[in-house]
Amino acid sequence: METYPITLGGVTRHMPLIEPLPGRRIPLVEFLGDPELTRAAALALKPLVPKETEVLFTTETSPIPLTHVLAEELGLPYVVARRRRRPYMEDPIIQEVQTLTLGVGEVLWLDRRFAEKLLNQKVALVSDVVASGETMKAMERMVQRAGGQVVGRLAVFRQGNPAIPVATVAELPVL
Repeated sequence: METYPITLGGVTRHMPLIEPLPGRRIPLVEFLGDPELTRAAALALKPLVPKETEVLFTTETSPIPLTHVLAEELGLPYVVARRRRRPYMEDPIIQEVQTLTLGVGEVLWLDRRFAEKLLNQKVALVSDVVASGETMKAMERMVQRAGGQVVGRLAVFRQGNPAIPVATVAELPVL
């Protein structure tokens, strides 16, 4: 399998190239199961988090360990939006997303009990990769609907030109 090398904080990995759409190959960034790369990415993002941030907000799956390490480093709590409804969810906030990177629509789910943790809080959005910015926009709408205020948008990698400003550490190509 063809790979693409990435380096963060002295940690290098060769990410597999995937083809989510015909003729469009991208490196598959995965933080799950790689604590060394995850820590390097979180430490690289740490200085970009706005000082006034009170809560971090992310989506499952790969950004969860990244956000967890970043939250530990900053001493902040975090909240996770799910990509499917869970049986325990009560009165969830539901937000549709059209992700252009993968060419499929998604739905984000946030249980009302977790949404309450965003109420009147200054929130930084955290992701692994931002491409079109559509997931970040959906996350921002969820935070606003929960009564929070977005004070920062962060991603480890930028791929292409997102429609909204996002602080990033490095770039990934679209091949």
